Amino acid sequence: MIKMVCLILGGGAGTRLFPLTEKRSKPAVPIAGKYRLIDIPISNCINSGVKRIFVLTQFNSASLNAHIKNTYHFDVFHPGFIDILAAEQTPGSKEWYQGTADAVRQSMHHLVNHDFDYILILSGDQLYQMDFEALAHYHISKKANLTIATTAVSARDATGFGIMKVNDERLIGSFIEKPKDNELINWKSPVSEENEKAGCVYLANMGIYIFNKDTMEELFNKYPAANDFGKEIIPEAINSGKRVASFEFNGYWTDIGNIRSFYEANIELTSASPRFKLFDVQRKIYTHPRLLPPSKLFGTHLNEALVADGCIINARLIENSIIGIRSRVGQGTVIRNAYMMGADFYQSTGQGVEPQHPGTGVGERCSIEQAILDKNCRIGNDVCIRGADHLPDEDAPNYAIVDGIVIIKKGAVIPSGSRIGAC
Repeated sequence: MIKMVCLILGGGAGTRLFPLTEKRSKPAVPIAGKYRLIDIPISNCINSGVKRIFVLTQFNSASLNAHIKNTYHFDVFHPGFIDILAAEQTPGSKEWYQGTADAVRQSMHHLVNHDFDYILILSGDQLYQMDFEALAHYHISKKANLTIATTAVSARDATGFGIMKVNDERLIGSFIEKPKDNELINWKSPVSEENEKAGCVYLANMGIYIFNKDTMEELFNKYPAANDFGKEIIPEAINSGKRVASFEFNGYWTDIGNIRSFYEANIELTSASPRFKLFDVQRKIYTHPRLLPPSKLFGTHLNEALVADGCIINARLIENSIIGIRSRVGQGTVIRNAYMMGADFYQSTGQGVEPQHPGTGVGERCSIEQAILDKNCRIGNDVCIRGADHLPDEDAPNYAIVDGIVIIKKGAVIPSGSRIGAC
């Protein structure tokens, strides 16, 4: 049995996902209509047999903390747990988390009563399915002090990642953070034949690490001012002669770093064969069990759509879109290439869609395209919301436009007849 604990980084301010992170932390952002981003790493852990999990939280963490507390419970006969470690001031530190490594360093004193040999470090805002038990066995087989999960990327994408240079033993000899285009020629690594044919010859840091317990303690003691794994701890580990291995992951993985990547990752889930497998019975995605009724649809044509639980839909057409929990959509409405997150509650009986005070959901005869509708939106009748790539970025009281995508903010009220974006 591999004695390993997991620390999931709850994320900082998440400014690149604004306005979705205006009132919540990044890992708490809803995905696929019924889950939250934090459900992905936690589900990967549970599916891999890793059931001692700490989630490190700091920024806008109330909804994330509540979701974890209300969702993940192991029975009293199992030693597993999922605990929240909120940023705190202590006699040894008066500062909030200053980076990924600093967050782990400040949390280490919470682990003293646990028996473990390895520490698994994960990000709370990535979309992937990985077997961490296989990663741990690989780490042990390489007799590594630190193993970094890597994914092969092309030259176009390499400049946005930390890039590893590995030898034939799959050990990392050097590391560079976000190299320039003219530096890439020196950073190619041996990769799988399939990746090489695709031109993906650079190994990018996925932000998934396994440390030996004593190695992590040694590095923290030796470099007390190092706050970030990618920029400081990893280069220092390599330079000090530690055995740092690369675990090349060839499955689907995306870092939900900005609005565009978040939007595209969600919309791809509606395709016939998405790269992220929601319907994989071997690698289930767990979330809060809401006990909602089945969704009801009236005269709606659906094409490449995901519809979550508890919806009442009268739309004319929903295409290439996700409709989240408890959504209501009025007659004659068309939704294309959009993600409607749904609602946290049902409105009272008799509260319909009114011209000045719309009910929760989308009204009648609306047209919504290339948009994200955050939770609890109230959109009136005859509203047009349409994103387009040529639109400039904008931040208005009830909506924002980012990378050509219109985002209706959480709880926003959009009066009947409104026109937003390229309408």
